[in-house]
Amino acid sequence: MALFGTDGIRGLANGQTLTAEIAVDVAVAAAHILVESSSNKGKRPRAIVGQDSRASGEFLESAVAAGLASAGVDVYRVGVLPTPAIAYLVGETGADLGVMISASHNPMPDNGIKLFSRGGGKLDDAIEAAIEKRMGEPWTRPTGRDVGRITFDETARDRYVSHLLASVSTPLNGLKIVIDCANGASSVVGPLAYEKAGATVVAIHHTPDGWNINENCGSTHLEDLQARVIKEGADFGIAHDGDADRCLAVDAQGNVIDGDAIMTILARGFKERGALKSNTIVGTVMSNLGFMHAMKEAGIDVITTAVGDRYVLEKMLEGDFSLGGEQSGHLIMREFANTGDGILTALQLAQEVVRTKKSLADLAATMKRFPQVLINVPNVAKDKLATSKAITDAVAKAEATLGSDGRVLLRASGTEPLIRVMVEASSDNLAQEIAASLAATVKAELGN
Repeated sequence: MALFGTDGIRGLANGQTLTAEIAVDVAVAAAHILVESSSNKGKRPRAIVGQDSRASGEFLESAVAAGLASAGVDVYRVGVLPTPAIAYLVGETGADLGVMISASHNPMPDNGIKLFSRGGGKLDDAIEAAIEKRMGEPWTRPTGRDVGRITFDETARDRYVSHLLASVSTPLNGLKIVIDCANGASSVVGPLAYEKAGATVVAIHHTPDGWNINENCGSTHLEDLQARVIKEGADFGIAHDGDADRCLAVDAQGNVIDGDAIMTILARGFKERGALKSNTIVGTVMSNLGFMHAMKEAGIDVITTAVGDRYVLEKMLEGDFSLGGEQSGHLIMREFANTGDGILTALQLAQEVVRTKKSLADLAATMKRFPQVLINVPNVAKDKLATSKAITDAVAKAEATLGSDGRVLLRASGTEPLIRVMVEASSDNLAQEIAASLAATVKAELGN
């Protein structure tokens, strides 16, 4: 089984796929692969290493730092910071490698290792495969003055916040925003950035203790945010996930504004300001039909990719596009960053509210979301999805029923052992009915 999924390595911390020993091996192999291709010949390689707030991140971060230093890499630890902060710091410092210890929105017992190459981009599939292949290989270990040093970068947090604030051209004065930090990596830098940008901030779930990350809070549990926005009479609310590379929003009435709606708002704003390159936005196969229709009405072209912000970025780089993202709230704005950044996204969204003098609800109303049902089917042979005739026939029948007013998407998860069944339709009942039928077929045909 491949160690790397669609977003690095992820699994139960201290379980079979993510131990301290594996973290050391990954770090050593990554050091070898990336340092060998370095243009900084003769200079000691450098790495930026950060983590989210999980307790297991403490030993995994130490293991990664130890592995890198043992391979002759100088390690700059930055502590608990969002994933996009690591990407930014790698590019800012000219480091050879970045490592983030996080499992994003997953439950606390999980953790993960995300790797960034020189410049701050996520590693492509070929490099990850090469790293995995070289894990555990014999190698000549440096000694004496050739071993790496490990230091803590005291100014990393402030430099990242300054980077975020540099994206703000319209101060957020007059806005009251509730921020759900998911007891994760945004717990300090999120409220700090929004306040420095001019907003009045009410922070919730911003006291991580190592165990409470994503626990009934954050972008996967919006109930507390919705209630607090209404109670505070706030303009809107923002919810981050554990590593703050995504954000979702709720309007003043507590209605959810998902990634597709946020992309719709920003795409229209970018176009109005002449900042939408080639008049095109990059989405994914999970983008809602309502988003597609809204973009068509706005005269904006949409290009879709596989799910995963790395694939969105690849397409953006290929076509030199300025804006792209996912329904989950991962948005990339290449003017400011080369990876999804939830705090950056929220700052840009807040600017649109101030700039247009419209409420978030009014801005989001330009997209009419199609009812969408997503059913996860666990414990199935996901590698056999494409070869099952019964499933192929069931999908064809469902598509014939939906016509142009809906669609079906079945895909194997890249981070979990399950198949995702997604159906969009003109009504909730029809979407539910077709999704349930397809999920049952998948379970019957591929269940273990």
